[in-house]
Amino acid sequence: MIEINGSIGEGGGQILRTALAFSVLVHKPVYIYNIRKGRKEPGLKTQHLLGLKALAEFSEGKIEGNWLGSEEITFLPGENFKKEIFIRIPTAGSITLVLQTLLLPALFSKTGIEIHFRGGATDTFFAPTIDYFSYVFLRILQRMFPYPIKIDIDIIKRGYYPEGGAEIKVKIPPLREKLKPLNLLERGKLKKVLVLSGASEFLKERKVAERQIAGVKEILGKLKLPLEETAKYYKTKCPGSNICLIAEFENTIIGVDNLGKIGKKAEEIGRKAALDLLEQEKSKACLDKHLADQILPYLALAEGKSQITASEITNHCRTNMQVIEKFIEGKFEIKENSIIWTPKN
Repeated sequence: MIEINGSIGEGGGQILRTALAFSVLVHKPVYIYNIRKGRKEPGLKTQHLLGLKALAEFSEGKIEGNWLGSEEITFLPGENFKKEIFIRIPTAGSITLVLQTLLLPALFSKTGIEIHFRGGATDTFFAPTIDYFSYVFLRILQRMFPYPIKIDIDIIKRGYYPEGGAEIKVKIPPLREKLKPLNLLERGKLKKVLVLSGASEFLKERKVAERQIAGVKEILGKLKLPLEETAKYYKTKCPGSNICLIAEFENTIIGVDNLGKIGKKAEEIGRKAALDLLEQEKSKACLDKHLADQILPYLALAEGKSQITASEITNHCRTNMQVIEKFIEGKFEIKENSIIWTPKN
């Protein structure tokens, strides 16, 4: 039994997601206590319960302590993996955070998995948007695959906060070989910046998607960066908007996203995304601060030493390292803005 203090470091839900995914992966039970202890509302929230239950269903595992607000759980992973699961999310809980929990063990299962999401949000606060997940995270992860495979994400319906209502199908094929190490130290020249702006059809008359792009161009246009723009509208349960900027360099990708907010003009949402991108870009690093955190579990499972540079090494990132080292033999090392993973032996 691996024991993890859920209040270490950053002390958030990422500790739970990482620990549970590795528990299934290495077939070791895990006991997590002090879950989200330092938060205003400590313990398990709905999105954590959804990820926990989905993992248990996928591996036919057992859970103790799986109720709303619980500050400790015991998870006993099973070894019989299902090929298909259905996840219903009654709130605007993040679909991408549940995917983070399932992706790692699904890739390393013998069968892979098809996941059907009903409800939840594709684009919500404090989580990667579905565009960032698809166009930034997955594209970097695919560089570690030993041969070409595709993780297919079919967005049938978008969902925004506060009502959710999304519908998505995700197919994750199994990997037959170990991951390749990832070494990203020089990003090369900027090729272009993709601007993906979307909004609910409720906001079409107000041209919110186009106005978000206009906000981006106010900032990036002055720098004469090569922009490729897309504005889309979606049928959703409630109003909402999203924007994702993807800077494609010769050797890597850096991304940021932002969401529409009540009381904020669409142009302001675009401007904020553009300024965030420039903040990430000025470090000259190969990965943005969020992607550096999200890619860590895969570095630890690669066959060999990996090294990346990050625009910022956050407390979230440092905490994730501590959790991973409890499951995988090896060591993370931080040198200035570089993260190095060295497996044991």
